Amino acid sequence: MRRIVNVGLIQMSCGEGINQNLEKTIEYTKQATSQGANIVCTQELFKSRYFPQVVDSEMFGLAERIDEDSPTLRQLCQLAAELDIVLIASLFEKRTLGLYHNTAVVIDADGRFLGKYRKMHIPDDPHYYEKHYFAPGDLGYRAFRTRYANIGVLICWDQWFPEAARLTAMSGAEIILIPTAIGYSRPEPDPSYQESWQVVQRGHAVANACYLAAVNRVGFEESPSTSLRTGPDGQGGIDFWGRSFVADPDGKVLKEASENEDEILVCPVDLAFVEEVRAAWSFPFRDRRVDSYGGLIKLYLD
Repeated sequence: MRRIVNVGLIQMSCGEGINQNLEKTIEYTKQATSQGANIVCTQELFKSRYFPQVVDSEMFGLAERIDEDSPTLRQLCQLAAELDIVLIASLFEKRTLGLYHNTAVVIDADGRFLGKYRKMHIPDDPHYYEKHYFAPGDLGYRAFRTRYANIGVLICWDQWFPEAARLTAMSGAEIILIPTAIGYSRPEPDPSYQESWQVVQRGHAVANACYLAAVNRVGFEESPSTSLRTGPDGQGGIDFWGRSFVADPDGKVLKEASENEDEILVCPVDLAFVEEVRAAWSFPFRDRRVDSYGGLIKLYLD
């Protein structure tokens, strides 16, 4: 018997205004619901432009507490209940003074806050200085049992690590959703990196016999620092490449957004296919030689 749910991804450009970005996301979420979405996921850190391009402690002012008193969380819970959707939203979490996380919240279709996922892998590369802002997550990998599906959440840099996707699937996830902020750092874009980004995630879908949905932001965001504006046009920053997509357990891309436009991507997925593939193929779980994987807890095998 088919078990169809519609996954909605909100791919958009971000402006300077926090409230404007929030309202834009809310409006796009309503449009996704009008197109049939049951599960809606935002891009990474959707309330602001991608501030980790620079090291600037003033950016900590963008962070917010995520608890029952959080205005943003209350607003998102009300939205999910109003629209009867499961909502995954990526926020900059202030846990306490001096301790911050890159966090996604999961809200069920009745408006209940089910919990958080805190980004586990934190990059520190030119234009991606996230280690200045975010402590590594400490909540582990898990599946959230929602009205429509068992879902898992990873965030951006996590998407390169097969261990993260594996443990999320082992927790029961039928769909892994990945809020993302990735693009080309000007002035020298590398198109091959874009292809690698998609291929590795499609591989996670195959290896774990699940659906995978990655939602990226789009548009050029100038570096907040004038010293980094070194491109041929006097600019420096990140050109986010969009291409949000949904892949099935065979690794097939079911639907893909554009590279340079705001887009509300709504894609039906059949959760019965997850059961079918896991029954047919034994490699996701049964044939794993867990007794031979001890080396994975080491950083490198000399």
